[in-house]
Amino acid sequence: MDKKDQFTDWAIELQSLAQNGLEYGHDKFDLERYERIRAIATEMMAAKTGLPLRQVKSLFSSDDGYQTPKLGTRAAIFKDDQILLVRETTDGAWSMPGGWCEPNMSVKENCIKEAKEESGRDVVAERVITIRNHVHTIRGERAINVIDVFFLCREVGGEFVKNTETTDCCYFSLKNLPKLSAERNSKAEIKACFDAYHDPNWQTTFE
Repeated sequence: MDKKDQFTDWAIELQSLAQNGLEYGHDKFDLERYERIRAIATEMMAAKTGLPLRQVKSLFSSDDGYQTPKLGTRAAIFKDDQILLVRETTDGAWSMPGGWCEPNMSVKENCIKEAKEESGRDVVAERVITIRNHVHTIRGERAINVIDVFFLCREVGGEFVKNTETTDCCYFSLKNLPKLSAERNSKAEIKACFDAYHDPNWQTTFE
């Protein structure tokens, strides 16, 4: 499926314009029009994905304020030349511990928190490996850009505790990676983490 089709682009642009209008508009009639435009954009995405309207609204058009990309973190935790991955509850695939940034935390604090919640590990975030732009999708349809900050972390304690987000965690070599959760991380990103782990002079990459 083409993630960059014109229909999806229109829906995303309409949602962004409506959200910005609701943030900065003042005239009550204009605000009503922006609300309706946002509803139309949501209905378009629901029609495209086949998901219930309420679910699409939660994923696609529930934010307030000026429309910006979402921000997330990933923790690259190594031991004996292997990287720690967690099995995601949602799809059964594997990813580096991470998630959306909390509004009251720095990206570093968020990385440490997510590592603890998803893998049970206490970590020290030592370096930024890379800053990547992702596309968050709703049932295969592009919805909003996501910026992920990948940290090289050092494990200092802790152990896995079953939780609502992950069901297991394990260390893997680069040559023996399990099925990856594609929306959360890619093999290329994990390889970049290995490269940074092996290189004490690694320079942060970004796009």
